[in-house]
Amino acid sequence: MATDRTEQQFKRQMDRLAQRSPRVKAMVDWIRNPRHALFRLPAAILLIIGGIFSILPILGLWMLPLGLLIAAIDIPFLRRPIARLLVWINRHTNKKRREKSRP
Repeated sequence: MATDRTEQQFKRQMDRLAQRSPRVKAMVDWIRNPRHALFRLPAAILLIIGGIFSILPILGLWMLPLGLLIAAIDIPFLRRPIARLLVWINRHTNKKRREKSRP
């Protein structure tokens, strides 16, 4: 039961992420496609490693959360913390947008 709820929350947050822009939607839809399952985990591992070595000029800290997000699609125990992180990010960005739009 908790796993179903976590799965639903993760899917809902991924859908919200996809609503950000058409470009983000295309990327999220592509990465979630079951045909790309063989690509996801190696890409996630490389992004996580790149995020860990973010002190190097080419790599950046942005790679770590992106790698964890992609890994959570295939690794069930990562879904709950990543879904919670996405909820926090959505709340934070929505709050910033509301503050910015106020006169």
